[in-house]
Amino acid sequence: MFKFAARSLLTGIALALVVTAFTFSLVFSKGESIARQVLGTSASADQVEIKIGELGLDDPLPAQYLDWLVHALRGDFGNSFYSGEPVAQMLAVRVEVTLSIVLIAFVMTAVLSVAVGVLAAVRGGWVDRALQFVAVLGAAIPQFILAIALAYVFAIHLRVLPATGYVSARDDIGGWLATLILPVTAILVGSVAGAAQQFRGAMLDALEKEYINTLRARGISEFTVVTRHALRNAAAPGMTVLSLQTIALLGGVVLIERIFALPGIGTLATESAFRGDLPVVLGTVTFTVAVVVVINFAASMMLGWLNPKVRLS
Repeated sequence: MFKFAARSLLTGIALALVVTAFTFSLVFSKGESIARQVLGTSASADQVEIKIGELGLDDPLPAQYLDWLVHALRGDFGNSFYSGEPVAQMLAVRVEVTLSIVLIAFVMTAVLSVAVGVLAAVRGGWVDRALQFVAVLGAAIPQFILAIALAYVFAIHLRVLPATGYVSARDDIGGWLATLILPVTAILVGSVAGAAQQFRGAMLDALEKEYINTLRARGISEFTVVTRHALRNAAAPGMTVLSLQTIALLGGVVLIERIFALPGIGTLATESAFRGDLPVVLGTVTFTVAVVVVINFAASMMLGWLNPKVRLS
């Protein structure tokens, strides 16, 4: 298990390095354009040259990236080109919002998709048909349309939930939950339906195996057969889909935060991209990659624990 964990961790670190290096090369490859964007179109050539030196954009790109990486490992992601505020400080203020949405959505996706997928595979009938319908509906309706509909019904028409804004859990747990219900629900509909479909298919395959009939013939209860044997063997494809859902969740959060006016990382990334604030853009990308790596690592560990064959592959 230790070797499997080390291999998964090294894979995640390699992914983070590749993504950050690629992003850095994209955003910092043209030093003169960056300096002129910071100074404005009216800046002279001498002013642009001075600003390039101040920002360290006259060094070779690999040297710039290594310098940034060394500082990033210490928690220093540089300063905003426009406000001068440390990027790490800007991220710290907004991390709670995005992590609250992502972690709650991920946990609920995992729990609900397993429960619904297993129930649809075991019971069939109307439960299975309802899952198929919701899966198609969730894939067909864009998240922003669902988010707007939820805001209109529950915030504007019924007035039972806030339409915009965020309350920190440190200030008011009830208010924190209230501000997250609509954003998380908008994300869950599509993610649960897709993941539940995968668990349903994997469970149907597992229940058709010969060893399941053997266990039933030995008098083992159906609940034990389903939860301790079939589900454990069906977990591999389901967990793989859940880990891939992380990327979709983070992508959806960017749009959801804008709709519900939540001051999270997604909103910061959008604003900094429009403004051309490259250090902030790179900081948000690094945070996103870190979340993906951590959740995928956790999913790999769970998968390795459920299925020993994965650890040997």
